Amino acid sequence: MPAFKALSVGTELPTRNCTASNVSLFLYNAAIWNPHRIHYDESYTLNVEKHPGIVIDGPLQGDWLTQVVSGWLGDDGVLLEFEYSNRRASYIGDHLTASGRIVALDAERNEATLELEIRDARGEVTTPGRALVRFTR
Repeated sequence: MPAFKALSVGTELPTRNCTASNVSLFLYNAAIWNPHRIHYDESYTLNVEKHPGIVIDGPLQGDWLTQVVSGWLGDDGVLLEFEYSNRRASYIGDHLTASGRIVALDAERNEATLELEIRDARGEVTTPGRALVRFTR
């Protein structure tokens, strides 16, 4: 992570490739106590809910976005604000890419505003987000 004074608007954060598996979704949903069957029961998901496949959790995609921020930020700062919105469903087998870029800098506060997103293999944004970070070093 470069020093705050070396940052500029438009700086890209390292991307994170994200592909969920049946096991990772089952474990994630168990950890967050989410019993909705669309995240692990293929027969139910296809036949009852009529999705084309097992649905990747919205909160998991939010976690992937925070991992992009925290991996980039490291020990050099803190995440002050975070928000995201799931706009398109994603399914097991989808190859997703989480990324971000700096859209504003506040030199007085050592803060950076980040635009975040997850894109699918077609390049469509499935999950846009935003974060505010403060550099402590």
